[in-house]
Amino acid sequence: MSPTKPSSPIRAVLFDVDGTLYHARPMRLRMAAALLLLPLRGPFRALRVMKRLRSYRHALEEVRDWPSSDVNVATSHLNRAAELAGEDPEQVLATVQDWFMQRPLPHLKGCLRAGMVDLLEQLRDDHCQIGFFSDYPVEAKLDAMGIREFASVCLSAGDPAVNAFKPRPRGFARACELWNLPPEEVLYVGDRPEVDAAGSTAAGMRCVIIGSRGRSESPESFDPVADFAELGALLKQWSL
Repeated sequence: MSPTKPSSPIRAVLFDVDGTLYHARPMRLRMAAALLLLPLRGPFRALRVMKRLRSYRHALEEVRDWPSSDVNVATSHLNRAAELAGEDPEQVLATVQDWFMQRPLPHLKGCLRAGMVDLLEQLRDDHCQIGFFSDYPVEAKLDAMGIREFASVCLSAGDPAVNAFKPRPRGFARACELWNLPPEEVLYVGDRPEVDAAGSTAAGMRCVIIGSRGRSESPESFDPVADFAELGALLKQWSL
């Protein structure tokens, strides 16, 4: 069954980044291959790096649901990761910046989802606003993918005006504020129903989940699409 046409026109599309604009699995495999080489430089160093990265991933899933506070969520995330790793936050931060923020950048273009750039060009030609919102900083990744020129809004959970991880709706609402648009005129595109669909629909947005996870679950708060070509066709259909 084809998704129902929105009751309001879609004037802006807000995208998740990791796992949405590019395929996460080949990126993880490339980073895993690099991690496997670390024991050659010292087995204890390799174990420390892997423990810090694992702790950082696990900590994010914990702090998503923590109540709001005056402490920046990125700081809370880092401090919890350091607790799990049993190390100093500065050591964990240095590893995270290296392995999560810097090393993946040269590989991003090789992992892009097919049709993603074509869709951005389609949206720009249709005078539709384009933005990006992720739990992690987005600008360096957009630069590495060569698509930052399309962005009129770039947001991450740690931005002072957001200070909330998905699925809390604050980041989604902030994009609407910057565009001066009601949420029903903004579409969010992500790859994780439990955070992307939950957060965007809580903010009043329509949501599309791209890839196999959207197809495998029973969608109640999102529209599943296989790829960016299908999403582009869907947006054209909705604009008629």
